[in-house]
Amino acid sequence: MALRVEPGPLLSARTTLKLGGRALAEVVFDQPQDAHGLGEALERLGGTPLALGGGSNLLARDGELPLVLVRPMLRDEPRVLPDRPEGRVRVRCGAGVKLQRLVAWLATQGLSGLGGLIGVPGSVGGAVAGNAGSYGDDVGTILARVQLWTPQRGLFWAGREALDIGYRRFAVPGLTGFYLVLEAEFDCEVREPIEIRQEMIANLKKKRASQPITAATAGCVFKNPPGEAAWRLLAESGFAGRALGKMAFSALHANFLVNLGGGTSGEALELLALAREAVRARFDRQLELEVRVVP
Repeated sequence: MALRVEPGPLLSARTTLKLGGRALAEVVFDQPQDAHGLGEALERLGGTPLALGGGSNLLARDGELPLVLVRPMLRDEPRVLPDRPEGRVRVRCGAGVKLQRLVAWLATQGLSGLGGLIGVPGSVGGAVAGNAGSYGDDVGTILARVQLWTPQRGLFWAGREALDIGYRRFAVPGLTGFYLVLEAEFDCEVREPIEIRQEMIANLKKKRASQPITAATAGCVFKNPPGEAAWRLLAESGFAGRALGKMAFSALHANFLVNLGGGTSGEALELLALAREAVRARFDRQLELEVRVVP
């Protein structure tokens, strides 16, 4: 199918934090080859393009937003490729597949590397673009190569050697401006499926006891400073359970910002600013946002 354009989409209906005003338009497509007409479409629509997958890790501002949402809904199921790099198994997956679908599929195949991400929301594309991680696993560790689209270069594959991957960081050196993740390939170690499943069950049990994984959140809002846990700094600064209007830091895990229902991005941003200042004043540490504020 070709590109599909919808006018005036609401960010609050497309983000896990359920915040955000109305964008100019939304462009959706299902296959990599459909992206060939994307550059022309974006020029015609104007505004600033924003790649949007599952809508996690985003805090969108209120009001009329000068954004064009671009949603590559490539839902090609995970599949094993014939490559066997250094005894590992290579898997390809579309960017529009839910991250939890990939995590579960890998476990059934006896392929390890993402089990710690059980319960993490969002899409595979977003997880790659943010190098999502949890409980000792992260996407970047097993990422082999990725198919990207940019207005300047169109479609191309970038191997791991061409990528700059770090803690919650994914970049292609020399690549600036807007880009999309369309497909990704991962090199996974082979293990017994029952072992992976048992670890995932244990991880999920711990997360349910310590994180608000069923609430309206964007995931962790601050990066962990070197050698420190952001949640501890926030909790000891009095922000566990702290609310402002209908936005609050979770009492379970202080690094999760929760929309209690009807919250606004104005409330969220004010609460984040208060928390950062409190941590700076008490610990002389500067918290860096992990959640992306747009625009």
